[in-house]
Amino acid sequence: MNIFIAGGSGAIGRPLIAELAGRGHRVTAISRSDSGKRTLSGLGADVVDVNIFDEGALAEALHKSRAEVVIDELTSLPKDPNDMPSAAPADRKLRLDGGGCLHRASMGVGVARYIQQLSGFFLDGGLGLADESSPLATGASPGVAASAQTYAALEARLARSGRMETVGLRYGFFYGPGTWYSPDGACAEHVRRRQRAIIGKGQGVWSWIHIDDAALATAEAVSIPAGIYVIVDDDPSPVSRWLPAFARFVGADPPPTITVEDARSVLGEDAVYYGIKLSGASSAKAMRTFNFRPRRLEWLAA
Repeated sequence: MNIFIAGGSGAIGRPLIAELAGRGHRVTAISRSDSGKRTLSGLGADVVDVNIFDEGALAEALHKSRAEVVIDELTSLPKDPNDMPSAAPADRKLRLDGGGCLHRASMGVGVARYIQQLSGFFLDGGLGLADESSPLATGASPGVAASAQTYAALEARLARSGRMETVGLRYGFFYGPGTWYSPDGACAEHVRRRQRAIIGKGQGVWSWIHIDDAALATAEAVSIPAGIYVIVDDDPSPVSRWLPAFARFVGADPPPTITVEDARSVLGEDAVYYGIKLSGASSAKAMRTFNFRPRRLEWLAA
């Protein structure tokens, strides 16, 4: 099958290209840098240099590649999540405007299926775990709400796809090689410096997915029934559980604790939301539909 990927140089793009090429698919990926072109070519992709904001050029590239499936993994994330407030506008523009150009071009040239990266951690699960029917947490703290609104716009765009089939993948927090949550990633360094704390009782529930398992699920999305899927490891963990385990995993001292009041004053409302209000999610649909079997969260299994 001919598959076109935008965002192939990102953390999930690289293992995804390798997985798809290994399954015998012909993969075309976008890269604009010489180093990116070499990396993606080495993974088995044909590489095109095209401006993601140029709808006409995208349509031409899609036509030349004979794309049957398009996978949108577009992000513009900083190396350190502490820099996310300043990076967020460019990230939002890439996902909404650049991704919008890609989506329209895909419809225009008759692509059969469009696969979209979504969020499985900015969901409102109420008193339980979120799933495919759960709304995005657009009424959360300011930064979280802004991100949730971006993902809500992406989901709304998928619903406007005409005859093109769509698959939306609500990924959990990525961990593993090339992510913030690897032993050499930014968050591991934060923990070693005791810059990540348990807020209050640490009851905010996080759902994770190893980057390689996310790539496997995305490769399966080429042929599974259309629709939205939550892609998490099905081991939802409160901060009070996963953060101390992560500290041990990366060789750090136990994390400090801080009251909700002090966290709100010093760290802000977003930190409080992540620490005590975040909803976990369930991948039961993916497990039922295509036998998705992700590994257990690495530092809890260690």
